[in-house]
Amino acid sequence: MDAEWISRHALSIWAVLLATALGAADLAWRRAVRRRNGQDAAARALLRPATTIAVVVAMLALAAAIAVEIRDATGLAAFDAALAGQLRTNMPEAALRAIALLTHAGDALVLGVAAAAVFIVLLWRRHRRLAGAWIAALLGTALINAALKGWFRRERPLHDHGFIVEHSYSFPSGHASGSMVFYGMLAYVLLVLCPPRWHRTIVVAAVAMITLVGISRILLQVHYFSDVLAGYATGLAWVTLCAGSAEYVRLREGRRAAS
Repeated sequence: MDAEWISRHALSIWAVLLATALGAADLAWRRAVRRRNGQDAAARALLRPATTIAVVVAMLALAAAIAVEIRDATGLAAFDAALAGQLRTNMPEAALRAIALLTHAGDALVLGVAAAAVFIVLLWRRHRRLAGAWIAALLGTALINAALKGWFRRERPLHDHGFIVEHSYSFPSGHASGSMVFYGMLAYVLLVLCPPRWHRTIVVAAVAMITLVGISRILLQVHYFSDVLAGYATGLAWVTLCAGSAEYVRLREGRRAAS
């Protein structure tokens, strides 16, 4: 499967990836519910300490491997350049215009305003620890991404469609990591606060938004494939650590209150 073939079928591949991600998320959730005998138990199982540590270590290892590939300009970097070039040639203008609107769901301004609104609502409803975990997750991912961009200083791919213009460095994708943390942490907050009948929908919706935003950056040629993959990896590591830590504290305090 070469870069030209991918670029010519990019929209179909995007749809297949979205459907696959949604199907996998739904299947994983339903299996967790069956094994743990309930929606609440499934949510707790997905964030237990052993799972949290395993996900964080795996995602950091993946991000490190990608970074080495980019630093050494090996096969992944060559694939990045080839795919970006082919997308620049083959992506339809109408599709780019529509995708450029969709990608704003991961903009720093949009997520920042939404994050502030969620924070205020959590404080107003007296969920102070959830509010603290929420704002720590969002501020943390912004700092991590800025530090990594400054460290690697990778230039963005060239494009001439003009629908999206970015001026910061490319690696890793801030939209990919930001959407992973924002929508992932929002899902955790809603899983804690909403009735179990909503849990499956919450998980699937979060996966949909994360998938749509990240891949839109590749199709728009404002990020290389590896930028988005690394953004997903660092974002998943961070949101898992934040949500897992928040859940550990919440359950520990619940046990203390019950004793």
